Amino acid sequence: MPDISTHDNSDERRKAMIRDQILARGVRDESVLNAMRAIPRERFVAAEYAREAYTDRPLPIGHGQTISQPYIVAFMTELLGIEKSNNVLEIGSGTGYQTAVLASLAAKVHSIERLEILSRRASENLNRLGLSNVSFAVGDGTLGSPEHAPFDRIMVTAGAPQVPASLSDQLAEGGIMVLPVGKSSEQTILRIVRKNGQIHQSHTIPCRFVKLIGRDAWEE
Repeated sequence: MPDISTHDNSDERRKAMIRDQILARGVRDESVLNAMRAIPRERFVAAEYAREAYTDRPLPIGHGQTISQPYIVAFMTELLGIEKSNNVLEIGSGTGYQTAVLASLAAKVHSIERLEILSRRASENLNRLGLSNVSFAVGDGTLGSPEHAPFDRIMVTAGAPQVPASLSDQLAEGGIMVLPVGKSSEQTILRIVRKNGQIHQSHTIPCRFVKLIGRDAWEE
């Protein structure tokens, strides 16, 4: 993992975030913790929110979208159980913070974002951090990326009314998908595993994400 941390007091705020928000709430995967220790979250938010980058809440990134609270990023990433050889699909690039965490853990990340302006920002942010194992695309994330499938891991960072069929179909045997599913006002984070050709779901914690927009989710 590249050394991409900064050297002002954001280092101390990042350590406090890991200790007080993430470790204290049960996330124990050391690879996830190390990735989040290294990635300067303040670079993924607007300048006016930089001082709030390590608070325990989502922050606006413009265009009606948000960057997830740190604990949710850690929790969902731990549920994925990413291995270094994994081919990963991310739906919802945002400004690239979750993408950077995934890229620090996996061999390759394919990230799809509906809004071109955010996809461009995410790409620029990861380039500045020297994370080059990510491809970005603009489009309907509910359709996945058939040309790069199958995927060992799939992360969806917006709330869907149901599990998009295209994403389930692109999940490799033994693969894991994590996504929020439910009403537009509140969802539950699901962990989905493909085993012997069958899809197995387990429910975890309640959450609230922006809506997943696309053919197999909510209409715009």
